[in-house]
Amino acid sequence: MRLHQRALFYALMDSHGVLYTRELPGGGYVAIEAVGEEPTLFRARVSVERRTDPERRMGHAPPVIAEASGASRTTVFNELYQIAADNVAVASGILRWQASRRKPS
Repeated sequence: MRLHQRALFYALMDSHGVLYTRELPGGGYVAIEAVGEEPTLFRARVSVERRTDPERRMGHAPPVIAEASGASRTTVFNELYQIAADNVAVASGILRWQASRRKPS
């Protein structure tokens, strides 16, 4: 994790919600979001908003392409950051998400 990304993570890690976000080439964004925390378990997910127009985002939850949980916020964040920071990993996650939603023929 680069220094500025680490600083962003530690600045936000005490709050729930978005821990990391970046724009995608061609529009939209990818985000790491905290989704709950128990005394010994931290959970987060990677979601991808492909719509560039904020008006079109209304009423649609962005696809969740990865989830992780663990005892350490840092470990969970680092695992998901490897996906969120890599355009190929994001694209692969979207393809897996799309395939999981297809109805069997």
